[in-house]
Amino acid sequence: MRLYNTLEYYNTLEYYSLKQEGAMQRVLIANRGEIALRVIRACRRAGLKTVAVYSEPDANSPHVWAADEAICIGPAAPQRSYLNREAILHVAKARGCDAIHPGYGFLAENAEFANLCEDNGVIFIGPSAASIRTMGDKSEARRAAMRLGVPVVPGSEDSFMDSAAASDAVRAIGFPVLLKARSGGGGRGMRIVEDAAAFEGLFRQATAEAAAAFGDGGVYLERYFLAVRHIEVQVLGDGKGKAVHLWERDCSTQRRHQKLVEEALSPALDGSTRETICAAAVELSRGIAYRGAGTVEFLYDPADKAFYFIEMNTRIQVEHPVTEMLTGVDLVAEQLRIADGQGLAFDAPPPASGHTIEFRINAEDAARGFQPSPGRIEQWRPPSGAGVRLDSHAYPGYQVATFYDSLLGKLIVHGEDRADALAKARMALGRFTVTGVATTIPFHLALLDDPEFQSGDIHTGWVEARERAA
Repeated sequence: MRLYNTLEYYNTLEYYSLKQEGAMQRVLIANRGEIALRVIRACRRAGLKTVAVYSEPDANSPHVWAADEAICIGPAAPQRSYLNREAILHVAKARGCDAIHPGYGFLAENAEFANLCEDNGVIFIGPSAASIRTMGDKSEARRAAMRLGVPVVPGSEDSFMDSAAASDAVRAIGFPVLLKARSGGGGRGMRIVEDAAAFEGLFRQATAEAAAAFGDGGVYLERYFLAVRHIEVQVLGDGKGKAVHLWERDCSTQRRHQKLVEEALSPALDGSTRETICAAAVELSRGIAYRGAGTVEFLYDPADKAFYFIEMNTRIQVEHPVTEMLTGVDLVAEQLRIADGQGLAFDAPPPASGHTIEFRINAEDAARGFQPSPGRIEQWRPPSGAGVRLDSHAYPGYQVATFYDSLLGKLIVHGEDRADALAKARMALGRFTVTGVATTIPFHLALLDDPEFQSGDIHTGWVEARERAA
């Protein structure tokens, strides 16, 4: 019963089937949780066999039950399990897998792993190692964008390992300045510096955190904007210079650079700006011959309607269901199609229908500064209904571990317009019962009652400003 509920498809999405004449027959999913389940679903509909890998504490995770075969890859520590490149590749070859899908996180943006797969004749379901390497280095990504005429945030041309070497760049940019890790993402290795007195200390913090998280302590500098929106454009590319966008998502509801709510289309963009920013994302994707699903991210300043490229995520995003429910396109199925050499399924952006919002349901206590809330889930009663989708791996009895991300699931709602989507969200979240661990459901319900959130008049620092005012 738990397996059926976990793998249930929602009728709000129209899924595309793959042609069966391609080379791929068996796919290893190098991930866990809800994204592993999501990939298994797409593979099943495509007629592909699946092999799951799991760590020891994930032995009872639903992705283990759902796959055609499951292999324990190691103990809890990610470095010894989900980040163990050699072990994962060994399992793939031993079990006769043609391809590996990395999901998001872990090895999804690891150029060395993509190279390792290619060198061993295993399809990496993602972009080329060269694209990952270029876009994974923030300095290289900036240079690529500038070469292709895509506007970038004013900042340093190079990255730095010590504060003294960055002094000239700081003076040129001016305060406030944003320090960002050269490699990786997720808000780690990132600091906002408001004045010269704080620069050296925060620089040391950023480089140390970046080194610990990504094995690379280099950071680069950007001008820090107040009251801007975070806009990301979903793209698909065939790896041969052809690319198409699937509209944008607004990810401005975030805290400490961690996304909490995503929606599409953005309430901050008019039609002309939307067309321009999506065209820029496609131009960048074409220019680097991008392959597969990716997201081009921008800062948008509503005051002067200016946008600036900040980075490209060379993977499927956590929030990809927003685009799926907006367009009816199964993005993971498209990843499989492209990796199988079948190219893009369409030449023009699919129509955007209605409005979609995603709420991340994390095992965190928002009332206590979003502290993690590990433990055993006692009750898990998710909502359902027309226009409501839940991507999750949780169930009654599921043990929330401390080793991995706190994400329990994603609640996605689709309405005729934003007002309708907000009403469906309030109803769905109000019916979502979870006990045993604290979750972000109460936080989301409070958001829905906030007049500024209701109006859509927010920015990337709005949640933290709201916390300070409380």
